Amino acid sequence: MKILSTLLLLVATAIQVHTQTNYYVSNSGNNSNDGLSLATAFLTIQHASDQVGAGDTVFIENGTYAGFDHRNTNGTASDPIVFYALGNNVLLNQKGPIRDDIVNIENADYIVIDGLIANDALNTGNGIRVVLSDNCVIRNCSCDNNAERGIFTGFTDDILIEYNVCTNSIDEHGIYVSNSSDRPIIRYNECYGNNNIGIHMNGDLSAGGDGIISDAEVYGNIIYDNNQAAGINMDGVEDPVVYNNLIYNNHSAQGIALFQQDGAIVTSGAKIFNNTIIVPSDGRWGILMTDGANVNTEVYNNIIINQHAWRGCIAVESITQLTSDYNILNDKMSDSGDGSAIPLADWQALGLDTNSLLADPLTSIFVDPSMDDYHLLSSSQAIDTGTNLVNGIVTDDLDGNTRPLGLEYDIGVYEHNPTSDAHIVTSPTDIAIYPNPFTDMVIIDGTFSNYEIFVYDEMGMVVTDYSDAAAPLTIDLTSLGAGVYFVSVQSTVHNDLSVFKIIKE
Repeated sequence: MKILSTLLLLVATAIQVHTQTNYYVSNSGNNSNDGLSLATAFLTIQHASDQVGAGDTVFIENGTYAGFDHRNTNGTASDPIVFYALGNNVLLNQKGPIRDDIVNIENADYIVIDGLIANDALNTGNGIRVVLSDNCVIRNCSCDNNAERGIFTGFTDDILIEYNVCTNSIDEHGIYVSNSSDRPIIRYNECYGNNNIGIHMNGDLSAGGDGIISDAEVYGNIIYDNNQAAGINMDGVEDPVVYNNLIYNNHSAQGIALFQQDGAIVTSGAKIFNNTIIVPSDGRWGILMTDGANVNTEVYNNIIINQHAWRGCIAVESITQLTSDYNILNDKMSDSGDGSAIPLADWQALGLDTNSLLADPLTSIFVDPSMDDYHLLSSSQAIDTGTNLVNGIVTDDLDGNTRPLGLEYDIGVYEHNPTSDAHIVTSPTDIAIYPNPFTDMVIIDGTFSNYEIFVYDEMGMVVTDYSDAAAPLTIDLTSLGAGVYFVSVQSTVHNDLSVFKIIKE
């Protein structure tokens, strides 16, 4: 089917008509077809790629295909070229016609790759490779068992990499953004089982360009079970923003590394907020900064717990211009790089992390760390102990919950939602709440004392706080508007909790 949309451009008296075309690819297709419907689909993605222009979309039906190589034909900001999977099983498992990569985008701006599975690239191949191409999008793709990396980009300004799963790269990384690529956004991806790094960024001065990746945003990613270097590795990256990333069980690796090797500068000016980093016993540091990476770098609201024998949470070679606070940390820090550790108290004496907390056992912080569930327990020390200094950047958590849900920001990737606790805790037996149905005055009665009582709206925001309350307690709802509210009653001595739902008309 051919779809025509007209854009009238008044240039003198000329009228220009722009044509957008939908092409289709199917295992039952034929490249001698016109490709304009599923009934007359092309057989190969490469043939469709050879036809497209700005604004065109290639719809690919479920099936198994060879890869493709798209070069030298651009989309535009308003009319990108899109390669779109029509189902969840569009598998590309053979290389394209020119390189070993499954998908290669080269010298082509405004290209969108959406929903493809790119597996089993051989030799030096990547699952998806995008180079010398700006304003491209790689979204909802899966890349597994590729020889080099799942997703690789180079000289790609303003690239967006989101909602992808990159696993089991044989030689290197899950996602690798390289070669002076400014303003990349890498978000909501899952990277695990890769031989080297989960997410790697490298300015690559030796490859040309300025050797600097500027203004990168890396957030909402889950990175685990990778085998070398770091969960998130940054070489030659200027002013990156790194938040809401869950990083755990990466072996022989840092959680986050800031350094200079082939980049033109040492990575610095980083904002590292609200990450949860769990380093296994065979890992290295939670956050490692080589000399200069400390400059204008801020580290707030992170849970960093290291199970290594002596390596710990944050290692720097200089503390000058470093700001670090409101974190949950082990008793192992370093102001001399990857060489030795000092206690948290000595680190605090240097003026760092003065409001940070010494970490409780994992089982006292998280719901079930043995099952990699790093949501916060209702009694977790991370609840309401963070800082709102991150609020210009961090507005929600890894689950999409608004931050803060309580009185203050929670520490780590998850904001504790009190309305979700009722199913995992035991309600007190000595509490009564009435009348029911509720009126503007709600009475909580019983024999309890030393209970904290909060009223939340349906977004989880605290609207009333009754700290250290004792029975009987009358809650006045007259000032609240119509809607759904929750009253939580929790002991300050025990972990028992009860949550009551109130519908106010």
